[in-house]
Amino acid sequence: MPFSLYMLGLAVFAQGTSEFMLSGLLPDIARDLDVSVSTAGTLTSAFAVGMMIGAPLMALASMRWSRRRALLVFLNAFLVLHVIGAVTTSFPVLLGTRVLAALANAGFLAVALATATSLAPPNAKARATSVLLGGVTVACVAGVPGGALLGQLWGWRAAFWAVAVVSAPAVFAIVRAVPATAGAAAGPVSARGELRALRAPRLSVVLLLGALVNGATFCALTYLASVATEVTGLGEGWLPVLLALFGVGSFLGVTLSGRVADSRPVPLLLAGGAALLVGWAAFALTAGNAVATVAFVLVQGTLSFAVGSTLIARALYAASAAPTLGGSFATAAFNVGAAIGPAAGALAIGAGAGYRAPLWVSALLVTLAFAVAGVATAAVRRRAAGDPDAQAPAPTV
Repeated sequence: MPFSLYMLGLAVFAQGTSEFMLSGLLPDIARDLDVSVSTAGTLTSAFAVGMMIGAPLMALASMRWSRRRALLVFLNAFLVLHVIGAVTTSFPVLLGTRVLAALANAGFLAVALATATSLAPPNAKARATSVLLGGVTVACVAGVPGGALLGQLWGWRAAFWAVAVVSAPAVFAIVRAVPATAGAAAGPVSARGELRALRAPRLSVVLLLGALVNGATFCALTYLASVATEVTGLGEGWLPVLLALFGVGSFLGVTLSGRVADSRPVPLLLAGGAALLVGWAAFALTAGNAVATVAFVLVQGTLSFAVGSTLIARALYAASAAPTLGGSFATAAFNVGAAIGPAAGALAIGAGAGYRAPLWVSALLVTLAFAVAGVATAAVRRRAAGDPDAQAPAPTV
C-alpha cells in the first residue's frame, strides 16, 4: 500500500480519538464550563449528527477541488477547531466547534476513502479501506484511553491539544504524499451523474446492511459498561480493560478482513455475519459469567469490524461510478447505524428489559441484516429468472 494511505490513517486515528474520547472527559468539562453532565453530553450527540449530515454535504461542496486540496482543507479545519476548543471558556463555543469538527471529519473521511481506493490497485479496495479504518481501531485501543489519561493528568483541554498535535504531521504528509492531481476537479454535471449512480439498488442494499451491522456494534458497545458492572458484576476498574479488548478485536477484524475481503467477500460476510449473530445471542445468555464476558468482548469486536469494514469496501465497489460521493454515503450510512443502535438499546432498557437487552438488540439488528440480504438476493434471482440474459450481481457483493 502507498505510504500516503498510512498518513491518511494517522489523520483518521486523530479524528477517531476526538470522536470517542469525550466519554472519559465529560465530568471534567461540565465542572470547568459550569454546565451539567447531561448538558455536556450534547457534545457527543452533536458530533454524531454532524458526522451523519456532513459526509454527503462536505463531499458535494468539495467536488470542484482536487482530493489533496479537499483533504488539506478538512484536516486543517479539524485541527484549528480543536485548538479553539482547547482554549475556549464558553460551552456554546465548544459545542459549535464539535459540530464543525464533525463536518470536517466527515468530509475528510469521505474524501480519504475515495483517495485510498484510487491510489490502491483496482482489486485492493478492501485492503485500502482496512488501512484507513485501522486508524479508528487504534484510536479505540490507544487514543481514547490516552485521551482519558491526559484529561486526568492535565485536564480535558490537554486531550484537545493532543488531537491537534497528532493531526499536524498528517497535514505535512498529505502535502508531500498525495498527488496534486488526485481527483481532478469535477463540475455540476458529474455531481448529478454521481448522485444518479448512488441510486443503484445494489448500493442501497449494501449501505442498509452496513447501517444495521454498525448499529448492532454500537448498541452493544455503548452499554458495555452497564453490562459489565450490572450483569457480569465486574468492578469499574475492569472497564478500561474491556474497552481496550474491544479495540484490539476491532483492529484484528479490520486487519484480517483486509487480507481476504477483496478476493472472498461473500464467504467472509456469510460466515462472519452468522458468527456475529450467534455471538451476540451467546453473549446475552452468558453475560453473567466474567470469563465469557471478557472473551465475547474480544471476539465480537473482531467479528463486528471484520464484517463492517468488508461492507464498507463492498459499498465502494458498488459505488465505482460515484468515486467522490460513494465514500460519503458509506460514511453517512455507518454513522446512521451508530445513532440508531444505541437509541434502540436505550428503548429496550427503558422498557424494563434489563441491561442484557442491548446485546439482544444487537442480535436482532444482525438478524434484520440477514433478512434484508435474503430479500434482496431473492429479488435478484426472480428478476434473473424472468430475464435469462440478466446479469445482475448479488446485492451483497
